[in-house]
Parts: sequence; structure tokens; C-alpha cells
Amino acid sequence: MRAETAIDPRHVLWSAAAEERAGRPLIVLMHGWSDDETHLFALAGRFPRDMVAASVRAPHAEGGGYAWFPKRGSRSGYPRPADAEEAAQAMLDWLDTLPPAPSTGLLGFSQGGAMVLQLMRRAPRRFAYGVQLAGFVAGGHQAGDEILARSRPPVFWGRGSRDSTIPRQAIARTRAWMSAHTTPHTVVYDGLGHGISEREAADAAAFVTRQVFGHRQWTMTA
Repeated sequence: MRAETAIDPRHVLWSAAAEERAGRPLIVLMHGWSDDETHLFALAGRFPRDMVAASVRAPHAEGGGYAWFPKRGSRSGYPRPADAEEAAQAMLDWLDTLPPAPSTGLLGFSQGGAMVLQLMRRAPRRFAYGVQLAGFVAGGHQAGDEILARSRPPVFWGRGSRDSTIPRQAIARTRAWMSAHTTPHTVVYDGLGHGISEREAADAAAFVTRQVFGHRQWTMTA
């Protein structure tokens, strides 16, 4: 793996101090192209207080922000396989540096949504659930695909009806892959473009809470 693909722990935003994270469920947030670790961090306040959120900066500087898959040699919805592999491995290497959590979930937007599925394919037993917003599945075959096809982890897929950024072919590929490898919860938000609406954010947070705590009573963060 190229050194420039590594995750820099100095650019990870945490919802809790290091000494307060032990024994708490973890959710990892991954932004979209040209954004950074601040983009999704506001979602941390929507999760129960018992959870810990980590918002990660993608490794490649691009478009005034950062990217998981550089645009060179790729197009929207179709990252180069080597780029998808390296980004996923960088995230797994970073996760290996963290203390164990009782459960780990993933949430990402656009390229970050593609990272959610790529990570689940690379490490199918590691993640309890996924949330991909306006994302897509990368092409090709992964060793974990067969395991996912049996275990069918829950994945929330939210996207806008007017999202013209992700090509229709990539959406069709994602729909077919998720149907075959996950227990999908798909919501198409009428009139939404390539973004995250208030309703979608609330739906995603409710989905996460159900996966982690079921119907148990919880306390939201401040």
C-alpha cells in the first residue's frame, strides 16, 4: 500500500475523549469527495450517548478537500479497483490500532458510502451494519462476498430521486449487489439531489440505533 493512502489519526474527529471510549459501540463516519472529517461529524449528535463516533479524513487531497478514490483514472461510481482496495486496507489498518469495541458500524456519504460496502466486503465478520448515503458498490469480486451472501448484514441505503452524480448503471449494480449480499433497507427521497436531507439523517440515525440497541430506551447526546 502506498504511504499516501494511510489514514492520519491526527485528522480523525471523535465524539468522546480517548479515556471514555472503552466498552462502547463504535460507528465510523466517512465523508464524500472533496469534503473532510468535519462533513458528517454533526451526525454524531444524533446517536445515543452510549455510542462513540469517529469521523475519518480520506487520505487523498483533492478538489479542495479529500477523497477516498482519486479522480485520476476513475469516474463517478466506478473507482479504479486498486484505489478501492488501498483505501479499504488503509481503513482496516487504522481500525486495527483501536481498542476492541462491542460492535462496529459504518456510515458514509457518496465515496464514503462506497467505502462502507467495500469494507464490509473486505472484512465481512468485522462490521455489524452499514449505512451508505448516496453511495454505490465498487465493481469486481471480493473474497468476503460469499460470506456476506450467507450472513446478510443489515445495510441502510438512502439516496435522492434527483441525484445525477451517481450514474444509473452504478445504482443498478448497487441494487443488485445489495439484494444478493445484504439485508437492505432502501429509501429513495423524493426531490433530493446528491446530498443528505434532514429526514434522511433522522432515518439513518434511527436505523443505527435499532441495530445497536434494538428497542431499548436510550439517551441522545447533547
